[in-house]
Amino acid sequence: MTLAPVKTPLVVKKIFPNYIWDIPSTDKVIYLTFDDGPTPKITNWTLDTLKEYHAKATFFCIGNNVEKHPEIFQDILDEGHSIGNHTHNHVKGWKTKSKDYLKNIEAAQKTINNQILHNNSEIVNHKSSIIDRQSSIINLFRPPYGQISPKQGKKLIALGYKIIMWDVLSFDWDHTISKEVCLHNITSKATNGSIIVFHDSVKASKNMQYALPKVLEFFSKKGYFFKAIKLEANN
Repeated sequence: MTLAPVKTPLVVKKIFPNYIWDIPSTDKVIYLTFDDGPTPKITNWTLDTLKEYHAKATFFCIGNNVEKHPEIFQDILDEGHSIGNHTHNHVKGWKTKSKDYLKNIEAAQKTINNQILHNNSEIVNHKSSIIDRQSSIINLFRPPYGQISPKQGKKLIALGYKIIMWDVLSFDWDHTISKEVCLHNITSKATNGSIIVFHDSVKASKNMQYALPKVLEFFSKKGYFFKAIKLEANN
């Protein structure tokens, strides 16, 4: 059981202003994110469910999982979603030396880049397109468990990464809460510009697969749209 709050307190956002906790907007837009994939069946189910509601999302992928399931990774790209780096082996920043942490992130980045170029031959033939495609989907990073030291954060930002945290946690991975509570966590706390955390993982699948369709339906009826996170490197 974690002590993290469902809704990130404003004071936390102010303490770490260089991290992105939400994307303020007067429009009815929500940013769904999925950590830990790609995962067989679960990620595919997630993609199919998002497609039903014409929703776009951001998938923070583990490099090792991209290596094991390149075809699912390509499905994410083909559906028009954004990609983020979630380290190569889901390492904890607080328990990892900064040098080793950055190497792990670099390994994931290399895997992601290589997979994009390998599966998109038409992009390979146009260097400028490669740069445009990469800059729009792989400058995003989310630390596993939200664990990242100030030193690690500064170095990643200096390298051009946007560190994406969250406004609302679904707690879909937490087996001590019911699927109904998982759903309520989001419907009661999310608002314009909220970044919401789900996981396309085996551990979270029971709660996530219950809550996601209902979240999409609930907010769609209220006139919300679901967008992928796309931040320019120089923003």
